[in-house]
Amino acid sequence: MSKVLSKDGTAIAFDKLGHGEPVILVDGALCSRAFGPLPNLAKLLAPHFTVFNYDRRGRNESGDKAPYAVQREVEDIEALIAEAGGSASVFGTSSGAALALAAAANRANIKKLALYEPPFVAGRRKGRGAPPDSEMQLRRLVDQGRRADAVKFFMVDMVGMPAIFTYIMRILPVWPKLKAVAHTLPYDAAVLGDFSLPRERAASVAVPTLVMGGEKSPVELRGAVEAVAQTIPGAKLQMLKGQTHNVDVKILAPVLVDFFAA
Repeated sequence: MSKVLSKDGTAIAFDKLGHGEPVILVDGALCSRAFGPLPNLAKLLAPHFTVFNYDRRGRNESGDKAPYAVQREVEDIEALIAEAGGSASVFGTSSGAALALAAAANRANIKKLALYEPPFVAGRRKGRGAPPDSEMQLRRLVDQGRRADAVKFFMVDMVGMPAIFTYIMRILPVWPKLKAVAHTLPYDAAVLGDFSLPRERAASVAVPTLVMGGEKSPVELRGAVEAVAQTIPGAKLQMLKGQTHNVDVKILAPVLVDFFAA
């Protein structure tokens, strides 16, 4: 594990694996270098690239500073790009895809951009969307020390999971890991805003971009993936057979290798 200082002095922890052109991985909500799909994805990409897998600020071994702003997380990515030699390809998944998109729109020195299901309409069921005050509600729960309730609000009210799943998850080993990073859920809510597609931001992206989704994901997410691909100039769209929002990294890795190495 190594650390790099972001623009505001926050230490961002990262692992560096492999050799070759640099690729930076950007996690979604509730994940870190210690938990989630990206550690395994990093291992699969390492034979082809130098992979930077990092803890988003406030998670695991990365630092944090108040007040939070999405721009600070963009600066974290820019600091990693500088550490990688001044330019890098970037992959983001879920809310991490929305953050990677924001970095590209901010003119970070990104060679190629790959996005998996930025959830701009995540959680919409039967016309219901995430509450417009999601960030405020999450901050209130976190400030009150109600981390379990924050995780439940995110999963049920924002993502749209049946409430019963959160009660089942409470008895599983994963639950303490989710609560450990629950205080960063307001950050993901800030990145996603009102969950609508930031068309102006997407239209300003000027790097080769691959937008991916799962063929078995909810229709709302598939529609969002298509809209993102249509809005980013020259973007390629690829739907992965048999995949959902929780993509199998063994299916995802070869697609990323082909795109980043082309």
